[in-house]
Amino acid sequence: MKAVRLVRSGLPLEQHDLPVPVPGPRDVLVRVKAAGICHSDVHYRAGISSVAPLPMTLGHEVAGVVEQIGGAVKTTKPGDRVCLHYLATCGACEWCRAGHEQFCRAAQMIGKHRAGGFAEFIVMPARSVFALPDEIPFPQGAILMCSSATSLHALRQARLQPGESVAVYGAGGLGSSAIQLAQALGAGTVFAVDINPRKLGFAAALGAIPVNAATDEPVAAIQALTHGRGVDVALELVGLPLTMQQAVRSLALKGRAALVGITRESFSVTPYHEVINKEAEIIGVSDHLAAELPGLIAFARDRRLNLAQAVTACVPLGATAINNALDQLEKFGDEVRTVVQP
Repeated sequence: MKAVRLVRSGLPLEQHDLPVPVPGPRDVLVRVKAAGICHSDVHYRAGISSVAPLPMTLGHEVAGVVEQIGGAVKTTKPGDRVCLHYLATCGACEWCRAGHEQFCRAAQMIGKHRAGGFAEFIVMPARSVFALPDEIPFPQGAILMCSSATSLHALRQARLQPGESVAVYGAGGLGSSAIQLAQALGAGTVFAVDINPRKLGFAAALGAIPVNAATDEPVAAIQALTHGRGVDVALELVGLPLTMQQAVRSLALKGRAALVGITRESFSVTPYHEVINKEAEIIGVSDHLAAELPGLIAFARDRRLNLAQAVTACVPLGATAINNALDQLEKFGDEVRTVVQP
């Protein structure tokens, strides 16, 4: 099979020919129909977030069709349409039993610790395989599995309540899902902060109030739009110290800033005025949970989460096409989401 792999951090991905993987007794072999290209893949290629072992087939947002199942698998069958929770976990440790499998010490993330979806086939444990309804196309099913799932987890971590206001910093792939999911969860006003006019236009079409950080200071703009109150929840989806700082500074009293974006750099806060005196919270968001996926898939099936416009480009499985898409993501280009279709 064809596979596109990271061979060395800081260098372009390479296309290789590999054997088709063989599923174990509790595994499922999936023929990949779509694999999302995520901003995390930019970090992996650049070495900002480590990948091991190398070489590694990237791609952690995957949807496809079951090709083969292990002898002990009873939950799915060949021919089923599926999407994949990107963590392969033990299922038995205290974190897995508590439903926080992202902290499982044996966890392996596809496209980071084990072979991912930039390939024609992938093997995953059956517990990580979820039914994909016919109403959801494969490209949309793929990006559900990271950007949408992470956005939902971030909103849950931030404890969003009906009627509360939300500022979404970054109106790309995660942001487009976050806006819709916040609305589906009953949010009041949703603001979308970005520097890209096309993404802001897309956010406005979804019902968010756009804030152009290229022309306006976003904290001041949000304060003005909320009559000096600020927002109850701020989601930072970009991974820049500046936007993390802005997310915290845009909070109202008792506000919660959920940080999703990845960076190696630190950012500063003024503890008394920005956190203590407001009883504000800064919350880390790590991955998402398998238990959240059925509800997320239901949102997409019922069109409360509509990703039809979020998939702005599809490219073939090949090193050149995927590297070009990663280059555009690295530059924060116009595309909201690009999907690989083998």
